[in-house]
Amino acid sequence: MSSEPALESSLRLLEIGDGFIYARALHLAAELRIADLLAEGPRSALQLADATGTHAPSLHRMLRTLAACGVFTEAAPGTFGLTALAQPLRSDHPHSVRTTVAQGGRLTAETFRHAEHALRTGEGAFEKTFGQPVWEYLKEHPEEGTDFDTAMQEHSRVERAAVVEAYDFSGATRIVDIGGGNGTLLVAVLREAPEATGVLFDLPHVVERNRIGESGLADRCAVVGGDIFGELPAGGDLYMMKSVLHGWSDDQAVSILEGCRRAMRPDGRLLLIERVIPKGDTPHTSKAFDFAMLVMAGGQERTGDEYTALLEKAGFRVARVIGTASVQSVVEAVPVGEHPR
Repeated sequence: MSSEPALESSLRLLEIGDGFIYARALHLAAELRIADLLAEGPRSALQLADATGTHAPSLHRMLRTLAACGVFTEAAPGTFGLTALAQPLRSDHPHSVRTTVAQGGRLTAETFRHAEHALRTGEGAFEKTFGQPVWEYLKEHPEEGTDFDTAMQEHSRVERAAVVEAYDFSGATRIVDIGGGNGTLLVAVLREAPEATGVLFDLPHVVERNRIGESGLADRCAVVGGDIFGELPAGGDLYMMKSVLHGWSDDQAVSILEGCRRAMRPDGRLLLIERVIPKGDTPHTSKAFDFAMLVMAGGQERTGDEYTALLEKAGFRVARVIGTASVQSVVEAVPVGEHPR
């Protein structure tokens, strides 16, 4: 019997195990803004070290590691340049992911050092790592909070376009975005529904950083700060939540959904814009994000059946699940039964 398949398996497992090396190098390159420094053309490791306050031979070795997987290119010995893959690491790139990658190194990578805690307890490890829950930490560290907003915006750029392309918002009249962050998704939706008004709802210190004003849509959009477990803005015919429920337990998610059910009009609709986990071994980023949500916050991504069960408990039924060109799906739900008081 040939040992080649077993050898290939061993090599593949070692490759997966070494993945953290490349991830950590990428985090550091983003933190140091290496791509910004290379925007005008290749530079030597010595020049880059001078600009970043790092040790030139060590920086060379890190960049060589990333060049080996296509992030940078060693254009000449000891001199590095950008590849097409590296362009979105630039801060000024229209599809930049620099802040997301850099913050991942500071927060996600640190929290994952305590991933075993999550496995043994089912609790998120962020508080064990940083001494307080993630939302409190971001509130008390406003620079990280601002970077978190930027990271969410980076994630949302492609996803926003995919969502508004996949779903017809034109018939809505009052759109309420629950947990809407800085409002960029709501702005995109309101541009697709020119007759509608909008309400951006999130924690008070989050909506303070909203970007509604610069969008030119301030006259069509109210900004409301509050608690997602409290009273939600009422009277909307379309409520939406993007990447909100995955941060909460099932009981908490049902409570949030019940709040939407109480606030919305009897003929309203609810859109959950989330990663929906496919069945079986189908590759999908939702599966890795599910584990990440467990470790970071004790949250979870969910299957279509799991979303259906949550919605039914809160007084909804699923009308349809719409795939998009991004990793996100749109779960459309409508209220059933008597409207709660």
